[in-house]
Amino acid sequence: MFCVSQNDFKTVKEINADGSFNRQKNRFTTPFGNQEGELPVEAGRYRLLWSAVCPWAHRSVIVRKILGLEEVISLGTASPMRPKLPHVDWEFSLDVGGVDPVLNIRYLSEIYQNTVSDYTGRPTVPVIVDVKEQKVVNNDYFKLTNYLETVWSPFFKVNAPDLYPEHLREEIDALNDYIFHDVNNGVYKCGFAQSQEAYEEAFDILFAKLDELEQHLGSKRFLFGDYITDSDVRLYATLVRFDVAYYSAFKTNRNRIVDFPNLWGYLRDLYQTPGFGDTTDFHAIKVHYHLSNHIAGNDQKSGPILPKGPDLSSLHSQHHRQDLSHKTEKFLIH
Repeated sequence: MFCVSQNDFKTVKEINADGSFNRQKNRFTTPFGNQEGELPVEAGRYRLLWSAVCPWAHRSVIVRKILGLEEVISLGTASPMRPKLPHVDWEFSLDVGGVDPVLNIRYLSEIYQNTVSDYTGRPTVPVIVDVKEQKVVNNDYFKLTNYLETVWSPFFKVNAPDLYPEHLREEIDALNDYIFHDVNNGVYKCGFAQSQEAYEEAFDILFAKLDELEQHLGSKRFLFGDYITDSDVRLYATLVRFDVAYYSAFKTNRNRIVDFPNLWGYLRDLYQTPGFGDTTDFHAIKVHYHLSNHIAGNDQKSGPILPKGPDLSSLHSQHHRQDLSHKTEKFLIH
């Protein structure tokens, strides 16, 4: 489930001896910028490959849309279903002919192998591909949104918001690290644990952090107060998948997000904001986490079952979160 096949890649170990999940490191981490050795910032040169199921990829797509970079960096979308292959991969079966129309690849692994012939990891999304060179240039999901929010500013739409204000960057980075280890990746530590002890430790840490965030958001509309920042994008990507996927598929079942009054209101506030809900594909998320062949337990004789619930209609209900800030706008404008 976590190791790619010897047929295509060398084995990648992502389970520690104690049964805990240890996510692989990113291979392509060259930053975007204008300095020597950095990736040039050029409109039309790059393609962002994602799958709507992936929280790491989703946050890059949210930022791309909010900042108005949709015509600057093209988007390729992989299927929510993993292909039936001897190694972990993503497939462009949603496109006509089953290939990405720009890169002409069927599987994501093809572009990784074209970049490094002996690539030894899982081919991951999000990934930025240099269309001109036909090679992967960056799959650093942890920093990708920060690049989009800063050095890509010459291509922002008029009145684009500041999601990564310079005076808050140190605090945002610290909170992002906290959210990543215990919440974003915390749900995966629960779902991919291979021992009871590892699962319960991850479970307890996850819900302790959600309890802390619930308290924090009792007095602040967003994580840093009145305006949406990069940290909110990152937390949203996990919260919006929680009740429809992680709660059951990853056994993170102490509470649903709907059971947290402040987190639930916060999630509705973000979902109703352009760039968030309109890039969220619940059907794809449910199909992936409940039907895709990389999830444990989908080999029962009757076949995998797609859950009918939960009811998501209340995501559109009034949240009254604006009462915490008395601001009508959600973004700090440049």
